[in-house]
Amino acid sequence: MNEQEPTTPAHEGSARPVASNPIGWERETLEKLLTESLREQRARRRWSVLFRLLGFAYLAVVLWWLIDLGSVGDTKTRGPHTAVIAIEGAIGPSARANADNTIEALRAAFKDKGTRGIVLRINSPGGSPVQAGLIYDEVKRLRTEHKDIAVYAVIEELGASAAYYVAAAADKVYVNRASLVGSIGVLIDGFGFTGAMEKLGIERRLLTAGANKGLLDPFSPMSEAQRAHAQAMLDDIHQQFIAAVKSGRGDTLKDSSGLFSGLIWTGAQSIKLGLADDFGSVQSVAREIVKAPELVDYTRRENILDRVARRVGAEFGAALRASLTEAPAWR
Repeated sequence: MNEQEPTTPAHEGSARPVASNPIGWERETLEKLLTESLREQRARRRWSVLFRLLGFAYLAVVLWWLIDLGSVGDTKTRGPHTAVIAIEGAIGPSARANADNTIEALRAAFKDKGTRGIVLRINSPGGSPVQAGLIYDEVKRLRTEHKDIAVYAVIEELGASAAYYVAAAADKVYVNRASLVGSIGVLIDGFGFTGAMEKLGIERRLLTAGANKGLLDPFSPMSEAQRAHAQAMLDDIHQQFIAAVKSGRGDTLKDSSGLFSGLIWTGAQSIKLGLADDFGSVQSVAREIVKAPELVDYTRRENILDRVARRVGAEFGAALRASLTEAPAWR
């Protein structure tokens, strides 16, 4: 009797369906969701940046219309008038009274067909001889180019040093009796701390390439050769100043030993010395000399955007200086 092999149910021998991997499906779905989320975030960021740029552009347009964006003076009046350009405060490249601003105002005033004369309203202790020299040269050039328009300097409170340098370029100089005028000289000022450093036991560590690169460093001693060199520079600039005053004032200057010594005088004394021509104000010069009493201010005024730009530039410069102090710098 043959043994019968165990029989297997039909359903047990048939192939079973294989279930798909649930983990792979969830991962794929999650990746799609994350990808879409990132796309949406990037799109929102781009739109956010765009709207910010549009907002800044809109604000700039509004400021353009509401604020005088550094335009020169009030040029709406086109009838006969006296152009006024103020030189106030220290004269320097980053000051309001700098060569760029003043020269731009001068050119606009000379260009206007209604200008009958130009008055430089001066209230300044002086400043940079370079900036003053640039203004002086441009006044002389424009006077030669426009012989029918005279330039008058009116010194109100103070017209000293570089400010008088500018005034000397005018056809005539007017002052008040109590104005302070002159100071035809040049200086370099500073302090020397070497003695105090020795007493405190402080050592100055200054590395230079060039024996005189540390000239005028307040923490290093000054040799006689360096002192003589600095003095020679001052004397050279002083002679340039004197030559400009003599060229501008001509024969009106009186022979006085103290004229170019750096002394300062009252307005009344300055007339006697030939530094000024007569007493007068902006209004009286416009009314009686120019014969055009209406005043139009061509002074280039600083506006809000200028101040913001200067502040941003100052902060950037401070950050740059801070980064440079971490390594040797060439100046």
